[in-house]
Amino acid sequence: MKNGKHFTFKFTAVSPQFPNSYRVLLKEEVMKHSGKHAPVPTFLEHVIDHFGFLENGTFKQRFLLNDKHWHQKNNPILFYTGNEGDITWFCNNTGFMWDVAEELGAMLIFAEHRYYGESLPFGDESYSNASYLNYLTSEQALADFARLIENLKESISGAQNSPVIAIGGSYGGMLSAWLRMKYPSVVIGALAASAPIWQFTDMVPCGDFYKIVTQDFANSGINCSKNIRRSWMAVNNVSSTDEGLQWLYKEFGLCSPLKEEDVGGFKGWLQETWVNLAMVDYPYEANFLQPLPRWPIKVVCSHLQFDTGVSDKQLLHGIAQAVKVYYNYTGTAVCLNISQTATGSLGIRGWFYQACTEMVMPMCTDGIQDMFEPQVWNFQAFSDECYEIFGVRPREHWAGTVYGGKNIGSHSNIIFSNGGLDPWMSGGVTKNFSDSLVAIMIPDGAHHLDLRYNNQYDPQTVIRARALEVQYFKNWIKHSTIT
Repeated sequence: MKNGKHFTFKFTAVSPQFPNSYRVLLKEEVMKHSGKHAPVPTFLEHVIDHFGFLENGTFKQRFLLNDKHWHQKNNPILFYTGNEGDITWFCNNTGFMWDVAEELGAMLIFAEHRYYGESLPFGDESYSNASYLNYLTSEQALADFARLIENLKESISGAQNSPVIAIGGSYGGMLSAWLRMKYPSVVIGALAASAPIWQFTDMVPCGDFYKIVTQDFANSGINCSKNIRRSWMAVNNVSSTDEGLQWLYKEFGLCSPLKEEDVGGFKGWLQETWVNLAMVDYPYEANFLQPLPRWPIKVVCSHLQFDTGVSDKQLLHGIAQAVKVYYNYTGTAVCLNISQTATGSLGIRGWFYQACTEMVMPMCTDGIQDMFEPQVWNFQAFSDECYEIFGVRPREHWAGTVYGGKNIGSHSNIIFSNGGLDPWMSGGVTKNFSDSLVAIMIPDGAHHLDLRYNNQYDPQTVIRARALEVQYFKNWIKHSTIT
């Protein structure tokens, strides 16, 4: 979203950042769970354009496969619909699939989304111009997934009649739900975790997202959200002089000195930090976006318990200490870079483009019901910025047209899970449509907590949610009509 001259296109799991590299790195945790059957990186050739006939080029889509527990003919396949980033990173952070594979006797497949990681339709030139980027759409990605599933079932002995369940989180969760909706003959069901399929124009209020972020902080410490709300004016006041800019640079331990023209970007970086913390407010130490302590917002708020009488610099000293919980929990950061807020395994360029075409997600703040500076949603300004960057303009209502908006009641076998702490719940499905189109709420869960590995600190609500999800899986598999 637009913040002064600073644009932030939010999503995600996250707020993606430019990847420094696309590393194929399988975590020790995955290796521990998979034993000698670590996921094997493999590639399948696809046409670049599934829906036209003039572009005859092809590309190789990467996917990871693990069949450690897939021992019987026609046993199920759990298929992860890849998000906006390197598939190995999502593989490493989707422990739920690894945890339930043995119980279900399931094969695991993690499919990479086109234009991310190593699945680049035009190689290193994929992002070089709008003509090449033209094939970066959710519809093309879904067609890739459908063809990959069909190909694997044809080529793997014993898999011809294996029922397939799509699983994904965040944008990947949106894709898993849409895969079931668009290709019901390919997948028998879907788990869409923290999937904001309604975070589009005219579907939900643009301010709900930031209200949830604010509530997370308000519930985690006395005066916490109030002091963050006050901090924006404090930044404006302190940054109004050269001495103040130098003080902010040193106080926050930034990698580069702040200039007057950087202040908007600095505040955007702070805003993004609070949003990311809300998404990853997990009950145990984790490093999904950054290495963080248990319940990180509570730790952050311990630095923000001031009353209203403190000076601007005292307040911003607390903000600096709070920010360092997110960026330097390990104590190893030499300095803080305000152009980076999350792991390099996510692909900011690709998501920018998707946000500028079909993934138009309005966001706004009012500074009253939330803890942020007031900011209206301005579609025209957003469109102009997209045109300046990519030479394209967004289609504001297209996602609702192509995926049905809120009229999804005719679909079946989809689980929508949402965490009560997750701001993306604002655009999620939180009520049942039918016995087979269901919503599972996890009150003390952050962003797709149910997809993470089992942990001794898991709240009972997520333990029950996972058990219910598996029960749905078993019921779908039992009643699968594949012959």
